[in-house]
Amino acid sequence: MNVHQVPVPFVLMIAAVSGFFTDWAFPDRNLWGLAFVGIAGLWLATWKRHSGVSFVAGWVWGLAFFLPHIRWAEYAVGGALPWVALSVVQGLYIGVFAWAWSFAARSRFLRGSFARQSFAFATLWVAVEYLRMTTPFGGFPWGRLGFSQSESPIARLAWLGGIPLTSFAVALIGALLGVLVLGLIRLNLVSIGSAGLGAVIMLASGFLIPLDTQAQQGMLTVGGVQGNVENPGLGAFANRQEVLNNHVAGTHQLAGQPGLDLVVWPENGTDIDPQADAGAAALIDAAARDVGVPVLLGAQEYPDSGGRYNVSLLWQEGQGVTGRYVKQHPVPFGEYIPFRDFFRRLSPAVDLISTDMLPGEQPSILDVPIDSLDRDVRVSPIICFEVGYDNIIYDAVKRGGEVLIVQTNNASFGHTNESTQQLAMSRLRAIETGRAVIHVSTVGVSAVYTPHGVEKVRTGHFTAEQFVQRVALRTSLTPAVRLGIAPTVVAGGASVLLVVTGIIDARHRSRTRGAARPRPSRKEAAVRKG
Repeated sequence: MNVHQVPVPFVLMIAAVSGFFTDWAFPDRNLWGLAFVGIAGLWLATWKRHSGVSFVAGWVWGLAFFLPHIRWAEYAVGGALPWVALSVVQGLYIGVFAWAWSFAARSRFLRGSFARQSFAFATLWVAVEYLRMTTPFGGFPWGRLGFSQSESPIARLAWLGGIPLTSFAVALIGALLGVLVLGLIRLNLVSIGSAGLGAVIMLASGFLIPLDTQAQQGMLTVGGVQGNVENPGLGAFANRQEVLNNHVAGTHQLAGQPGLDLVVWPENGTDIDPQADAGAAALIDAAARDVGVPVLLGAQEYPDSGGRYNVSLLWQEGQGVTGRYVKQHPVPFGEYIPFRDFFRRLSPAVDLISTDMLPGEQPSILDVPIDSLDRDVRVSPIICFEVGYDNIIYDAVKRGGEVLIVQTNNASFGHTNESTQQLAMSRLRAIETGRAVIHVSTVGVSAVYTPHGVEKVRTGHFTAEQFVQRVALRTSLTPAVRLGIAPTVVAGGASVLLVVTGIIDARHRSRTRGAARPRPSRKEAAVRKG
């Protein structure tokens, strides 16, 4: 029996198992090689399948992957419906990918060449992954294949082509493993050898990437404060001023550290807006006076016009707020509710978010005066989920960001792996941009990464800790940043072309086969009717 004749129930089982184990490639397990195996399973499940079967197989793969991968969503909202609904929607994108691949594979250009098919498969994956990251409501970047490779050699490819290239590499290696399995089934030594060699070469290619880590604009000594909270989950911010007090106390503990240039708090490092509350302002100003350096802190603002802003504020002793960045990409259903009246009918949990967050319109750059360097250092605050969006990162670095500061609040997600999944993204962003990354969380896990992704500091989860680390300041642009989203746009255009040509070629072959069939004689036709 040929592979494409395997019964559909067995195909769906392969898809489900493959999707489930792909999640194991991500934190906390970090078995990054399973990403290749999972994609190989998707390749085999959709190989020469009808478009409808391919769609279902892809959706099953997506469900089996996303349900465990974003299980933290259930914890964050206190109910299963939003978690399952998000998983279903994200799984649909994988179904669309498999459906599109079933047509693209019929293209005359791809027929007879496993190499071209593998490259086309990976290209289509990158295009659909970008579609998933941008739609609907601004998209959802979690679960991109590239984010599974923070500890693998492939991570270095991010310097060359960003997260899209790392995802492409994972999909390509997975497809080649699928070809290898087909070769084993068919005892085709050429397929086995070429696919295996191609996968090894692709995996090892990361070692050829040169990563420069030298400081270009001096060194910055940064202190990070992880204040922690008493009650993880939905009640994390229930105790008024607890979060502010914890981060103030942690900042005082950094006083006296030699050479300190800047102190960083996480997103929501204060639960009270110091611009509107004199008591909070006094506490923060006293902490800034004690350490003698500016403090970059996370807060929320509530303008008179309604709504709220998620902000990163630069605080200087005696002056208060001297710089401000507003989160550009609020999280739909996490920080604001689109079409609230409609979604309220599905779940009353939408009203847990009583005030919608508004988007900022300015790029992620702040100029911080640093006395030891006798100049302003341009830092790029990245707030929480923004670390998953390529355009925000690229724009910040192109506008002169010398260091990335990821400020996040993971308290609502409890003891899940959401925090470490996000941390892996920051590590890859360091390699991708050639910038040091200071990743600071309210409850952990916090860390510092060098411009080539080496972890220098790592805190615990749900602990109160501080750290001090010197990081390199850099201004040169990596190829990934220079290219921006251009490679993804090319992948999208190539994918559309492949799908369209596949449909056209399939219809042409169908018409040709129909025309080639001999017409029955009148006598034969009469016999058939009789």
